[in-house]
Amino acid sequence: MREGFENCATPEAAIEALISRHSRATGALRDALERYLKDRQPPSTAERAAFCYPELRLAYQPDGVPRSTGRAYAKVQRPGVYSTSITQPQAFRTYLLEQLRPLMYEYGAQVAVGTSRQEIPYPYVVERGDELGQSGVTPAELARFFPVPRLSEVGDEIADGTFDLDEAGPWPLALFDGARVDYSLKRLVHYTGSHWRHTQPFILLTNYHRYVDQFVRWGMKQLDGASRFNRLVLPGNVEVTEPKSGADLENLLDIAAWSKFQMPAYHLAGHGGGITLVNIGVGPSNAKNITDHLAVLRPHVFLMVGHCGGLRQSQEIGDYVLAHAYLRQDRILDALVPPEIPIPALAEVQVALQEAAAIVTGERGEALKRRLRTGTVVTNDDRNWELRWSQERHRINLSRAIAVDMESGTIAANGYRLRVPYGTLLCVSDKPLHGEIKLPGAASAFYERAIGQHLQIGLKAVDLLRDKLDQLHTRKLRSFDEPAFR
Repeated sequence: MREGFENCATPEAAIEALISRHSRATGALRDALERYLKDRQPPSTAERAAFCYPELRLAYQPDGVPRSTGRAYAKVQRPGVYSTSITQPQAFRTYLLEQLRPLMYEYGAQVAVGTSRQEIPYPYVVERGDELGQSGVTPAELARFFPVPRLSEVGDEIADGTFDLDEAGPWPLALFDGARVDYSLKRLVHYTGSHWRHTQPFILLTNYHRYVDQFVRWGMKQLDGASRFNRLVLPGNVEVTEPKSGADLENLLDIAAWSKFQMPAYHLAGHGGGITLVNIGVGPSNAKNITDHLAVLRPHVFLMVGHCGGLRQSQEIGDYVLAHAYLRQDRILDALVPPEIPIPALAEVQVALQEAAAIVTGERGEALKRRLRTGTVVTNDDRNWELRWSQERHRINLSRAIAVDMESGTIAANGYRLRVPYGTLLCVSDKPLHGEIKLPGAASAFYERAIGQHLQIGLKAVDLLRDKLDQLHTRKLRSFDEPAFR
């Protein structure tokens, strides 16, 4: 191990060392920043050397043949040294323990903690930023004396497999290092309107605000003390711990400043992993953007529950579509995950969604098949693709697609790329090829009838997946030179 690193006998000791070093580094940076804002005294070279992320190093040198495991995470592919810088180790404690325990106890890997050479940018230790604006100091002036975010240090080369692999090591221990994680944590606050710490490990993504209304109302009922949930957080960091209904609930929804944020998030926290619902709006750009940032939290799953256009005559408004393949015409990830790369359906997610549909609807066998159709979903980047019907018809026909939307293929492709399990269950809201478009009256009746049940299917699927996490984190998402951490 490099000089200055302390060996850790247990995973718990390693995390405590990370917490201590991160706290000292951020504290030193914050103190120096406050001093500069007050007295204009810049940090010395020695002081600035303390503004660095802690580094976690793992050495695996087996005697004989390297260990093999069927687990999809917390595994090393070959002997060597692996490392990564770490941020917010206290918040990531559970995740870090899940990764380190098998690596140390099953593989016999040695772990050490030290200080990296990667500086912590000063905006990442400032909670609101008001103090900077009121100081009269410009960002350009602060950049002379304090580390700033650099795009060259927040790339996805590890996740995308484009990093330079030095045979001498160390090799990447995780998909995202400290700077990349901190960058996304700040972006999550900006886009979702709530602190990133509220985000739960099971994530539902939707493209319509009416799902939010249903989620909040259902979430309120869960706060009665009889369920595993104990807290609902709304945009603006509004926390609710007791059920509200009627006028009180409506007032609370009015207070929640969701309209100020591009992709407002709603978090239902509880024992065994809570649920976050994000209204990502319409389009593949938002879908990629939010999943880029949510991925650093290493959630258990992305589930898309939203609307789609049905492409088959036999479908009816309110029917469900379980995507088992995607015709990706979103174009936003083509350079990172080319369209010819297959995005596999994940059996564990597919089974959970289908079983959840059976439980919630009370239908099975042929009755369920009439309501729930499995097939290919076209994800398009053009909301008015219908105006090119003469060009689109042949491609849709070849794909045997059964539905079209603007987000599902993007979410699946980015989940595949960033190793977050994914799945899609859509609800048919119109049939553009068959003259059944959304008219105001019909749309309202459909929404009232279908959205509540659709959301319940997504929530029930989460319940089913909670008990199968080892299976959910599948080897289908691992690359040849995968980091040890999931």
